[in-house]
Amino acid sequence: MTKILVIEDEEAIRENLIELLEDEKYEVMGADNGRVGIELAQKNRPDLILCDVMMPELDGHEVLKKLRSHRETEMIPFIFLTAKTEKGDLRTGMVLGADDYLTKPCTQDELIEAISVRLAKKAVIDKTSQDKIDELRSSILYSLPHELRTPLTGIMGFSELLINECEELQPPEIKEMGDAIYRSSQRLYRLIQNFLLYADLELSATNAEQVKVLRSHHTEYTQHGIAEACQKKAAAVEREADLQLDLQEGSAKISEVKLKKIVEELVENAFKFSEPGTPVQIVTRAETDRFSLAVIDRGRGMTREQITKVGAYMQFERKIYEQQGSGLGLTIAKRMVELHGGQLIVESIPEQETTVRVVLLA
Repeated sequence: MTKILVIEDEEAIRENLIELLEDEKYEVMGADNGRVGIELAQKNRPDLILCDVMMPELDGHEVLKKLRSHRETEMIPFIFLTAKTEKGDLRTGMVLGADDYLTKPCTQDELIEAISVRLAKKAVIDKTSQDKIDELRSSILYSLPHELRTPLTGIMGFSELLINECEELQPPEIKEMGDAIYRSSQRLYRLIQNFLLYADLELSATNAEQVKVLRSHHTEYTQHGIAEACQKKAAAVEREADLQLDLQEGSAKISEVKLKKIVEELVENAFKFSEPGTPVQIVTRAETDRFSLAVIDRGRGMTREQITKVGAYMQFERKIYEQQGSGLGLTIAKRMVELHGGQLIVESIPEQETTVRVVLLA
């Protein structure tokens, strides 16, 4: 049954609202002040809250502010009920995140319609969120076991050969197997590091102090670090000739380590999804208040739908194209940029050109 919390200090109005809503088959809780209302909301997680604005001790605006500051209550639909109609009150409530604003006295039909609209909107949001979770779960179940199993299989297989046939193997064969074990272990190590990094970024996003610390870092000279990261990735795939650098010296409000990580992930993707012999361009521009970076390739590209779905563990058309990696690279770069107050924008024409543009504060 749908639960509604009514926070109203006037007993007659509160009881009248509770009776009216119970007649509509809602489960209703009542609170006679803001503090009790917050406690009930946190304990019972109602599906919607009706709240008066003018109340002693804690007014409706303070109630909404406190509920929006806690993860477990921040998404509950919130409707103000008040006799005040000044524009300032309306504006304050909406800025704080109220979903609707009804002026007392309101008719029964107005109240029920407002509640129905907000509950219907919540249901749509919940379904969309669940669909995304289901899609994410499916992608994890599909890609993660494969990504973990592939390098482990190589490590186990070659190490077993070395153990069982060490006396018969020639030095070149031993070296070849050792190289394969090393490459597989490097792939596995990077995969684990990226999963841990993504988890850390998501935790940081919920901590205002950590975000503040991240945004306090600054790289005075960006050119050398970016060039180094690009050349490292080009050398790893033997595509130094495809790398085209057009770097303008500048500064950015991000640590050099994290800036290089962003560049590494974007450049690795550009090489991964484009053919050898096609250019991968890295362009940076410095302005007074911002620093921009663009990574451009002539590879497979992405559709508009795929761009909107960029997320953790997400790989597109994996059943069509063989590819390595967890699909986390672009998401890690995007999350890192956003945590530093910047933007990451993807522009792509499928099968022609893709540009990933990063804008950071200078």
